Amino acid sequence: MPLGSLVIFDEELKQITEVIKRLYLDADAKVVFLIDKDGQLITSSGEVKDIDTTSLATLTAGNIAATGGLAKLIGEKEFSILFHEGEKDNIHISIVGQRLILVVIFNDRSSLGLVRLRVRRTSKELNAILKRLVTRASETLSSKENLLTEITDDDIEKLFQ
Repeated sequence: MPLGSLVIFDEELKQITEVIKRLYLDADAKVVFLIDKDGQLITSSGEVKDIDTTSLATLTAGNIAATGGLAKLIGEKEFSILFHEGEKDNIHISIVGQRLILVVIFNDRSSLGLVRLRVRRTSKELNAILKRLVTRASETLSSKENLLTEITDDDIEKLFQ
């Protein structure tokens, strides 16, 4: 899967948002975020009004990067799942498709086992959408490149006359 900026089309964003909403409900979470590895929030569902989503996205991406450094130090490729337990809230973080970060914040209404089970299913769905997205993006890029190669020097000269 190519690295770099991820372009998400409206159709896929709607599908991704529906998957995230379903995870929020099925896991009985407080909030669910989907973030790219650059720290950009893609979508969320749940109780976000009291959360600085920009900071959360950035810090989560930094956490993944730091943990990736730790993994390499001990000979691992990466740690695909992180869990932080607090007094009131818990955070489950997982990497999806090597480029997205799925964050589930939950409290005692739910359990780690339920969250992990639901995240596993959601990750499979998001991977399928991500594969379609990468294919669609490369097809779109390819058709744009073909359009550019069809423009001749004469065409450009006519534009500036």
